[in-house]
Amino acid sequence: MYSVTIRDHAMIAHSLPHPAFGPAQQLHGATYIADAEFSSPALNDHQIVIDIGLAHQLLSQALEPLRYQNLDTLPEFAGALTTTEYLAAYVHRRLCSLLGGRFQGRLKVTLHESHVASAAYEAPAA
Repeated sequence: MYSVTIRDHAMIAHSLPHPAFGPAQQLHGATYIADAEFSSPALNDHQIVIDIGLAHQLLSQALEPLRYQNLDTLPEFAGALTTTEYLAAYVHRRLCSLLGGRFQGRLKVTLHESHVASAAYEAPAA
């Protein structure tokens, strides 16, 4: 299996209004380091998994709606607990829609919320 991983980041604010989240129930900020790993069992006609420049551009676009936003105020997250896992799946869906068929393998999006904790979502890039 071949893979290419690219990285970007996004600063957000949000709250997790449920007793299970302790102090994180209150409004707080996070800087997510976002990794997108593109995997394929074979290289394409150009002997690459995906063009790295394109991958960087699309990950940046996928993160753009989150940058410097209070997620609690965005309609697309109304009623959702915007956990790191939930946001990894959100970025995955956005990135897949931006790929528009230009990549056919698997995509794994990992959001690092600190130097000791991360969450990921992985599925075919469809």
